[in-house]
Amino acid sequence: MLKNLPPILTPDLLHALASMGHGDEVALVDAHFPASRVAQQGLNRLVRLPGLSATAVLEAVLQVLPLDDSASACAWTMQVMGDAHRVPDAVAQFQSVLKRQGMSEVATLERFAFYEQAKAAYVVVQTGDERTYANILLRKGLVVHG
Repeated sequence: MLKNLPPILTPDLLHALASMGHGDEVALVDAHFPASRVAQQGLNRLVRLPGLSATAVLEAVLQVLPLDDSASACAWTMQVMGDAHRVPDAVAQFQSVLKRQGMSEVATLERFAFYEQAKAAYVVVQTGDERTYANILLRKGLVVHG
C-alpha cells in the first residue's frame, strides 16, 4: 500500500504510467471500446479497470501524469458520429476535469482516427464505463522541477 495515491491506480497501471516517456500516450476507454483488439494490433499494454467510470480514472491518472503542454493538443476525445457538435455527458465531464487542471481545450478525433491513435498509445486502459463516447487520449508531458 502506498500513501497519497488514488487507490484505483492499480500496480499494473502505475507501472505503465511510470514507464511512459515524454510524448507517449495513454488511452482511457469505455466498456464498449474494442480495447483488446486495439491493444493487440498496436502491440501495446492493456490494463482493465472494470466497475470504474472513465471520469474517475481520468481524475486519478491526472494526479500522477503530467500532460504535454508544449503541443497544441495533449488530450483528444472521440467525435460523435453524425453530430460533431454534440457533447456527450462523458466528454463534458472530461472537459470539466481538464479545465480544473488548467487545460482549456480538448481536441476531437473522428472515430476511426481515434482507434488508430489508440493503437499507437503506450497503454490502453479499459474502464467499466457504459456511457457512449467515454474515451480520451492523453499525451504525457514532463515533470518540471524548479
